[in-house]
Amino acid sequence: MSFWSYLSARHEQLLTDAFQHASAVFQCMVIATALGIAIGLVSYRSTWGGHLAITSTATMLTIPSLALIGLLIPLVGLGVPPTVIALTLYGLLPVVRNSIVGLRGVDPALVDAAKGIGMSRSAQLLRVELPLAWPPILTGIRVATQMLMGIAAIAAYASGPGLGNEIFRGIASLGSANALNQVLAGTIGIVILALLFDSAYVLLGRLTIPRGIRV
Repeated sequence: MSFWSYLSARHEQLLTDAFQHASAVFQCMVIATALGIAIGLVSYRSTWGGHLAITSTATMLTIPSLALIGLLIPLVGLGVPPTVIALTLYGLLPVVRNSIVGLRGVDPALVDAAKGIGMSRSAQLLRVELPLAWPPILTGIRVATQMLMGIAAIAAYASGPGLGNEIFRGIASLGSANALNQVLAGTIGIVILALLFDSAYVLLGRLTIPRGIRV
């Protein structure tokens, strides 16, 4: 069976896997973004705290994704739980690092001016520091999302959702008629999803970053 014939015959299952893959990455990125920005806010004023935050989250990337998911299976079981935990942990570093870099890069004179006109500390963060730090934070989110797109495929090892199931089925049946088609379909699907997500982030940047501070 040709690749195009395979896609035509399996398009419903492939679309379902693609939706589950995109959904898993999106939801884990929402969690990783919220946690990453929170960690950045707590630690960016302290040199020691920022170093600890970046080092701790960077350590997660030294653990092979297959090994981490394998270690999580006895603790939380198969399926969605190990997928969510692993992807969230892997997505933290770019967001934490860029949050700290972005917040530290805000001109202190602007913060002093906001303080001088009577802004509270929370208002300074929400109306001055975070908006100015948003471009590097968004870059971190984009990098993390691209990473998770590939790592999410490994979740199939733990019966997780997504296009990784197509790749693993193909690898498990190497030599059969459709093995290569399965691997190609899963791989190309992940690449397309990654490009679509990145395009969405570019659009989000244009909508949320003032023209004067765009890089």
